Amino acid sequence: MTDTTTAVHAEAVTTKGAVRGFWRGDPGAAEASAAFLGIPFAKAPVGALRFAAPEPVDPWEGVRDALEYGATAQRGDPGVTLIPEPSVPGESTLNVNVFTPAPGDADAALPVLVWIHGGGYFAGSPASPWYDGRAFNRDRVVTVSVGYRLGFVGFGHVEGAPENRGVRDWIAALEWVQENIRAFGGDPGRVTIAGQSAGGGAVLTLLGMPKAQHLFHGVWALSGATADVTPERARTLSAKIANSLGIPPTRAAFEAVDEDRLIEAQKAASDVRDMSALVEEGLGLGPAIDGDLIVRPTSDSLRAGVGADKPLVLGATDDEFSMALAGQEKKLRWIPLGLLLGKLGLAGPRRRRYLAANRDAVARGHAAVLGRLITDRMFKTAVVRTAEARGDAPTWVYRYAYAGSPFGSAVHCIDVPFWFDCLDSEVGIPALVGPNPPRALAEATHGAAVAFIRDGAAEWPAWSERPGAGRVFGGAASRPDVDPDAYAGVRPLL
Repeated sequence: MTDTTTAVHAEAVTTKGAVRGFWRGDPGAAEASAAFLGIPFAKAPVGALRFAAPEPVDPWEGVRDALEYGATAQRGDPGVTLIPEPSVPGESTLNVNVFTPAPGDADAALPVLVWIHGGGYFAGSPASPWYDGRAFNRDRVVTVSVGYRLGFVGFGHVEGAPENRGVRDWIAALEWVQENIRAFGGDPGRVTIAGQSAGGGAVLTLLGMPKAQHLFHGVWALSGATADVTPERARTLSAKIANSLGIPPTRAAFEAVDEDRLIEAQKAASDVRDMSALVEEGLGLGPAIDGDLIVRPTSDSLRAGVGADKPLVLGATDDEFSMALAGQEKKLRWIPLGLLLGKLGLAGPRRRRYLAANRDAVARGHAAVLGRLITDRMFKTAVVRTAEARGDAPTWVYRYAYAGSPFGSAVHCIDVPFWFDCLDSEVGIPALVGPNPPRALAEATHGAAVAFIRDGAAEWPAWSERPGAGRVFGGAASRPDVDPDAYAGVRPLL
């Protein structure tokens, strides 16, 4: 990040007051970009506001510094992602970071990207250097990254408190964008929401919410993991956490528990050591069906036509969770493959069809097959079901096949630095994408994102017009760029 003590400052005026950011590069230069960090879009969610819906921030006088990342809801390092996502201490966690090539130019009317970070709905940070919008700014796209409440505070059921507080934070941030993005050179009528993993699930959840439709105009979901937690499951988890704390499951009781104790209780109650349970039941903390914001499972809303006017791009990596089995290859090779797959609910003729459709994973051994199956059950089948639920609504599908990671496969998160075109980042790149990631792949991936954000359409055939068709990013040179049946490998599971 630029040394803000010597950088040239930039200013913009929001509805709550003026903010001071800083330029990276000379103002007016072709690739110059201004950053405004930690701008609050709601009051700090502490005290009586801890389990409340987000409340508008109070106006301020003078010019407020936006020179450093604001506080994050993530505390410490949960160690759940290969993306560098630092925790920033503090209480005012409901803030946005804005990156723009045209600060203060209300007439620029540039397309806008709003990024919602992942992390399983309990971790992650908008302050990642990978989420810096510099490359998108270079391509004339204003970029916003969003902070929101995580874990039980953001998504747990609390008697006497509004449900889906984290979802309400997303909505409040998008409302802030609608009201303020012109001051940063953006067009509130051209907003694309995007995210990866839980962030991908977040944008799909918003796409299926009738009350959010006016806040965005396109969606890109990378490895989207929706939760759609049932009311019964939400209440059960709440009771489990309350019981471990020795309190009733009420708002007043939870408000009296300090942050560290609540996080530890949340971890203990939601720790899923049985991978088969995670595959079958999904995440226990996340957007929940509440009868208000989320009235039914996201796929049902999409099938009913909610969000049908919004263009959607979605996809997954080939082997999202193979890395979870890293180091177990020698152990697993001695266990019959049929037994291993049976524990994950795959047996009989369906198992034979699945293995035939995934010969590349079979050739790499039992651990690779298990990782592929977990990936397919949790992510890739959801891509197909979502695309099919959308019917004729404009939908484009892709697969990410680049296997240059140290894990030897296209693992979870590997597409993110290519999507943001941040391969030159000083943090974390080799550990995820290997020592020599292909620049051409970053240009293709990022270029596809820019084209969609700018034009509202992807550059390859739409699934909605040619069912099954999808673009393959980073595949072998012998493979076509567009595969007429990109998700053939998951057909036996559907």
